[in-house]
Amino acid sequence: MFDSGHYAAPAILILTIVISLLGMYQIPDIINKFLFRPYYFLRNKQYDTMIMSGFIHADTTHLLFNMITFFFFAFPLEEFLGTGKFVALYFVGLVVSHTCTWHKERNNPQYASLGASGAISAVLFAYIVYFPSTMLLVFFIPMPAMVFAFLYVGYSWWASKNASDRINHDAHLCGALSGLGFVAVTDPSAFSRLVSMLI
Repeated sequence: MFDSGHYAAPAILILTIVISLLGMYQIPDIINKFLFRPYYFLRNKQYDTMIMSGFIHADTTHLLFNMITFFFFAFPLEEFLGTGKFVALYFVGLVVSHTCTWHKERNNPQYASLGASGAISAVLFAYIVYFPSTMLLVFFIPMPAMVFAFLYVGYSWWASKNASDRINHDAHLCGALSGLGFVAVTDPSAFSRLVSMLI
């Protein structure tokens, strides 16, 4: 199914699972060390947490949901884009989503964030640009990728302003927008085709 010449997606998947499980069950200091804390990011020069927080997760449900989503979209997208472009997309999504979090929570010393959701949102939305007619199974409901994209962005925008849960909806929203922006910059023709479908 997948071209064995592409190793970035499998490597990210394995590293994320291993580091997350170690942090959850063996070495909890990993979680404490890699949490992204916007208040301390510049003050304490915790620059590495912008990347490393994407390799840790709060619990097995959080990890499982993210890794299943990553598996179904990242593996075929790496084949389509090539490894270099895929890696760039993933880490742009990670950095942009954490930058949004930093901007919103930079004066809140109690706030911390972790997980790969922002980067995975970037992968998912880049995939949707290239394969907009794909049918997704969302909570067991078949849904066109384009419909899901609108619902996802709309909900993330609403939830970032109104939800009281512990989910970093800003990271989801910014990750999704960074995926769209990445394709718009690196492959304008693909984005133009998507826009033409909406007009």
